[in-house]
Amino acid sequence: MPVDNPNISQDLPVIRQLDDAAINRIAAGEVVERPASAVKELVENAIDAGSTRIEIAYADGGKTLIRITDDGCGISEAQLPLALSRHATSKIDGSDLLDIHTFGFRGEALPSLGAVGRLMITSRVGSAPAARISVEGSVMGPVKPAALSGGTIVELRDLFYATPARLKFMRTDRAETQAITDVVKRLAMAEPFIGFTLRDVTGGGEGRVTFRTEAETGDLFDALHGRLAKIIGKEFAENALRIDAEREGLRLIGYAALPTYSRGSSVAQYLFVNGRPVKDKLLVGALRGAYFDYLSRDRHPAAALFIDCDPHLVDVNVHPAKSEVRFRDPGMARGLIVSSLRHALAEAGHRASTTVAGATLGAFRPEQMGALGSVPQVPQGAARVYQMDRPSMGARTAAYQAQAPIAAFEPGFSDLTEAYSARVEPIAEASQPEVEALPLGAARAQVHENYIVAQTETGMVIVDQHAAHERLVYEKLKHQMAENGVAAQALLIPEIIDLSEGDCARILAVAEPLSQLGLTLEAFGGSAVAVRETPALLGEVNARAMVLDILDELDDQGESMLVQAKLEAILSRVACHGSIRSGRRMRAEEMNALLREMEATPHSGQCNHGRPTYVELKLSDIERLFGRT
Repeated sequence: MPVDNPNISQDLPVIRQLDDAAINRIAAGEVVERPASAVKELVENAIDAGSTRIEIAYADGGKTLIRITDDGCGISEAQLPLALSRHATSKIDGSDLLDIHTFGFRGEALPSLGAVGRLMITSRVGSAPAARISVEGSVMGPVKPAALSGGTIVELRDLFYATPARLKFMRTDRAETQAITDVVKRLAMAEPFIGFTLRDVTGGGEGRVTFRTEAETGDLFDALHGRLAKIIGKEFAENALRIDAEREGLRLIGYAALPTYSRGSSVAQYLFVNGRPVKDKLLVGALRGAYFDYLSRDRHPAAALFIDCDPHLVDVNVHPAKSEVRFRDPGMARGLIVSSLRHALAEAGHRASTTVAGATLGAFRPEQMGALGSVPQVPQGAARVYQMDRPSMGARTAAYQAQAPIAAFEPGFSDLTEAYSARVEPIAEASQPEVEALPLGAARAQVHENYIVAQTETGMVIVDQHAAHERLVYEKLKHQMAENGVAAQALLIPEIIDLSEGDCARILAVAEPLSQLGLTLEAFGGSAVAVRETPALLGEVNARAMVLDILDELDDQGESMLVQAKLEAILSRVACHGSIRSGRRMRAEEMNALLREMEATPHSGQCNHGRPTYVELKLSDIERLFGRT
């Protein structure tokens, strides 16, 4: 006796046309996933309206209230109902979906927000009377007169009240507030000539301002630099390199930090395409690739990069949230980022982050000791109190002259015995002023047989001799490998690796760049590949494991730098063993020669692992430590 399958209905399914309310709630699931998404859509509308000042107010992490106030062009009374209609927009006319010059263009944000929350729009155009319209759960109310001096106020209350299930997926108020702040800061970076104010009005009243930045002035780079200093931090702005490059219709501008100013995660990486904040795997991979040779695997670069191009060269309609983009020529975009950043890093020469000097001065700063060695409680920011009155300028000059070494003795640490791990080699007096004028100055001493102390015109430099020479040797080895190529070792019996059709096509697509690194692959029929040569530097290699690791990187990051990483790791080890060892005593001529080579070698400010090779201390900072200012 046949038994009916309980999973198969006996009745034919009926195709139904969903009503507008259901359609808007479905669309809201794609466009608005949390309060920060609503803030993003509404602030982008305010920017598109030509606003010069935008205020964002929120309560309870944006769950109960989001209010956006702008001074833009406004919406006329007759257009207010249409603005809340699905797929109604003033941004495009629909003739060319690639010619996008605004943030918004889909016409989904306002009706989606009105479907899942209580939305009210108040707007005024020029001298015309202001008007207001509200919508709750996709039910639109009538247009009413209102009072407003100009611009638009969009107020969204009780987000997701119409879809209670979505409320269960909301995070804590603090987490949602952080997400809103991040969205506003990214948009503020993209628009440095617009003033932004973020206000927390939880509990009612005026609330408190959590973020504010006024409109910047000057040219684009000055405005961007000022805005980044306020958002990312002053230290980033001080240690960032200006980027300005163009290639075949793509222009890259922005700022990228020195390798010695790196972060423990990718939180300080901001990428924009035509002013739109994006999170694109291709661009993130290009940024990582540009710093690949200057940072260890657990460190991440900090950068704010803007790609501007013809809208026809990039598709921003990949996802409803518009956070992903697709370039017509992805390789061009990646190559522009990598080459521009590496060129800027090379031009920086031996420069290192100023935060290194700040940390060093902080380590030098003595504690104030109280009675019996206790540390007294000094109010934060209070000036240090010394037991003596500050001398006048004349008294200080006389004191400095009295402290000067007697001519009969050698300068530096010459009076120390061999028991001390510090000494100096005498240098001809005639050459001192010229050498001190150079960026890394003149070597004066060697401390603990590892640190070179040099004097400059404005202060002093402390150099880690092993780390510095390791970088110099590494750069030479890389230069030789680039000139002579990577030596390949032919396998007596090629190794055949069976792959899926997709993996086979992906690995063969990158066969040419891999062959330049000494790994030669060929198609072997079907979905198999043959490994015929491996890099000689790597010695005996498990070719199958290497190919599978390369495929994993291609799948995860869109590119593979595995072979290059292994080769450069070997060069780094060779450079480490071939460099000046810690504990070796150096003559003055050797120390100065090392300093001069550092000045002439790019990237010598950090070792092969991204750590600084030297610290520069200004004389004014040193004198401040001793209360001589």
